[in-house]
Amino acid sequence: MPALRIIARDPGSAARAGVVDTPHGPIETPAFVPLATKASVRGLTSQEVSGLGYEMVLGNTFHLFLNPGHELIARLGGLHRFMGWRGPIITDSGGFQVFSMGHGTVADEIKGRRAGGREGAILAIEEDGVRFRSYVDGDVRFMGPETSMEVQEGLGSDIVVAFDECTPFNVDREYTAASTERTHRWLDRCIRWRDQHARTDSLFYGIVQGGVYEDLRRSSTEAVVASGCEGVAIGGSLGSEKAQMYEVVGWSTQELDRLAPDRPRHLLGIGDVDDRGSVGFGLAGQRIDRIGNVVGAAVMSDIGDVTIALVVDGRLIGAAPLQIVIADQFHVGGFGRSPDHLLLRMDTAAGGESNRNQRGDKSPALHPVPPQMFKANSSLTEHQDTTRKGFANTRS
Repeated sequence: MPALRIIARDPGSAARAGVVDTPHGPIETPAFVPLATKASVRGLTSQEVSGLGYEMVLGNTFHLFLNPGHELIARLGGLHRFMGWRGPIITDSGGFQVFSMGHGTVADEIKGRRAGGREGAILAIEEDGVRFRSYVDGDVRFMGPETSMEVQEGLGSDIVVAFDECTPFNVDREYTAASTERTHRWLDRCIRWRDQHARTDSLFYGIVQGGVYEDLRRSSTEAVVASGCEGVAIGGSLGSEKAQMYEVVGWSTQELDRLAPDRPRHLLGIGDVDDRGSVGFGLAGQRIDRIGNVVGAAVMSDIGDVTIALVVDGRLIGAAPLQIVIADQFHVGGFGRSPDHLLLRMDTAAGGESNRNQRGDKSPALHPVPPQMFKANSSLTEHQDTTRKGFANTRS
């Protein structure tokens, strides 16, 4: 049975509406997926994320591998129980985090800035995988395709993503081609590991690479489709500006329309407010950027009146009442003390919220504005925060 059930198609574009079936329930597409990088969506509890209407969250394989470790999360019942989330979870493979240790954010790399102030560091990218120095304790660690698959299996992911090398923007075609071929070989190794060890109900997505080169993007799309994976993710460098991004993404979606029109598609790391146009490519499951970035420095709150306002370029876009949640959500929601303690040690907003509730602290806690607030005012996309350029911080 196909992973995606297509319900409707737009005759004027590649956009489609459908449902992706997963072990923890369906996902209606197209969908934005909030980042729960370290088992928590920053600024929200799992119950609040669900209450806002989101059906799936994204956990990060690399960060959870380093802290607290997939073995511990598995012993505590898997990532769903660990973070108190009952819906589907997709886990990033860790490939982009390897990139970020060497280059910083995507904007850093495109603009040629050094990734300064980062404690972790790449030591070597080799055929076997990547050796790096952990930002947690400075130890030398290794991640390869089999490691990534083992970690994601331990986390209990509903959608597992292949380990890839996220090709930088400022490299030549020769390096991009070699890197893309290595990603394809790593994809084969991921599939072999899953054939031997993985449970049969999780979905598996391969990642298209190829940089900004049309022939490499098209051939990579063909290779990923030929692997037989249930879904296709589009990753890597998509260019230096939005117009180039849409062109690069278009090369892959054209091939997908031809070779695999019914498979789910996921545009990795793209989630700015004005990226809604990617739906026109038939892309489902795009990750919404960190809520703090969507709201950005343009958010101001009025504690006295318990309201929150969104201001972009000095213009008031909207305001809404701020709901104060003071109930002990974590223990009501099924969190045990171990996950709660670990979330706090991992310095997540969810851990801090739970700890505040346990102390009986009833002081107001700020929560991000629900996405419904943005939908009613299209001028938000016309007056976006001018400090958000390119693709800065679109993958964590």
